[in-house]
Amino acid sequence: MTEFNMLGLDKTIMYNITQAGYDKATPIQAQAIPLVLDGHDLIGLAQTGTGKTAAFGLPMVENLIHLEGRPAPKSVKALILAPTRELVNQICDNLSVFVRSTPIKVFSVVGGQSINRQINRLERGVDILVATPGRLMDLVDRRAVYLDSAKMLVLDEADQMLDMGFIHALRKIAPLLGTPRQTLLFSATMPKQMEELAGAFLTNPKRVQVAAPGKAADKITQSLHFVKQAMKVDKLKDCLDETEGQAIVFLRTKHTAEKLMKHLVAEGYTAASIHGNKSQGQRDRAIKAFKSGEIRILVATDVAARGIDIPDVSHVYNYDLPEVAENYVHRIGRTARAGKDGAAVAFVDAQEIGYLRAIQKVMKMNIPVESGIEPAAEDPPKRGGGGGGRGRRGGGGGKPSGGRAQHARGGKPGGFKSGGGGGKPSGRKPRRRKPAA
Repeated sequence: MTEFNMLGLDKTIMYNITQAGYDKATPIQAQAIPLVLDGHDLIGLAQTGTGKTAAFGLPMVENLIHLEGRPAPKSVKALILAPTRELVNQICDNLSVFVRSTPIKVFSVVGGQSINRQINRLERGVDILVATPGRLMDLVDRRAVYLDSAKMLVLDEADQMLDMGFIHALRKIAPLLGTPRQTLLFSATMPKQMEELAGAFLTNPKRVQVAAPGKAADKITQSLHFVKQAMKVDKLKDCLDETEGQAIVFLRTKHTAEKLMKHLVAEGYTAASIHGNKSQGQRDRAIKAFKSGEIRILVATDVAARGIDIPDVSHVYNYDLPEVAENYVHRIGRTARAGKDGAAVAFVDAQEIGYLRAIQKVMKMNIPVESGIEPAAEDPPKRGGGGGGRGRRGGGGGKPSGGRAQHARGGKPGGFKSGGGGGKPSGRKPRRRKPAA
């Protein structure tokens, strides 16, 4: 791997990253940083967890150090767009390390926080602004920030921005940006719509691809269990009891994620949840507690599939398989970070066989089966059902059931009980459940 001191970075930046433990550049960093320093527009394709933030953050800081003058009021020198609040916060955390002992100021704007505070801060101008597209457009509409002086633009996790419907906001942002500028687009995948986006923002870009789209990190051990929806909670607790280390558990819907978290807390596990119904403060506190080790289990929807960089996550559990196959790759990329090993475990019900086949097609591999026998495929749950009603004769007809599977006969709900706990992380260590009477 390339040494960072061979990339021509400023000595202050080198000191900062050395103190932070950066040693050798990852492949995406080694290939992208020289091209960015040479002034090229860039399309960077790399799987999650490969160090994309440093690949654009380090040369951005390098360029701004040599750019004289403070930013004008309500202006920015560089703009970074990312799809989620969590990813914006992670980028800011990394940039804060890079800019220590320099005059460069980094500021972030996301939804769920006081827009008046953000407006007041932008009055003074910002060197690097990191933003979600929606909140940025709110600020532009209020004439709180002008983008025509930005000399550098980064679109991070651009494919997820498209998936989340930000294409319209991005189309509005493009003509507001000044020229000439340098534009960098980073993504884990390259869908067809991305070509249109690249054409609108980039000029004669160089392309760097360090791993085939859909390929997971080499140090992730993958496995799956074929298990009925109603039995998933017991399988999850068995897995948690048999292993140590921190774990992220992914579900499809906000409602079922919250219910599972409360059930785990009631059973004595230390757990918290993050999803779209949580305020930004609640999400930040949950991630802080998870990072510090105060809680062992983070229950989440795909809002956490990208943007969480915690080196000690040993296991990722796909309690529900994602509807979008590529999201599986992003989910399991939350483990095996910073050179560590990790495990990704999936629980697959008959209704999810179609999702499993799509995931294995994207991954170009068959995920090893740890237990169970592959059932005959059933119709997938309706969107928003969260793996609820099974839709069988006498059952719930596919209607959402709050994460409880419907029995074939009588329609009685199964699955986990909501329990108590109020959703607050328990301070107790995980314990084994008492055997059923």
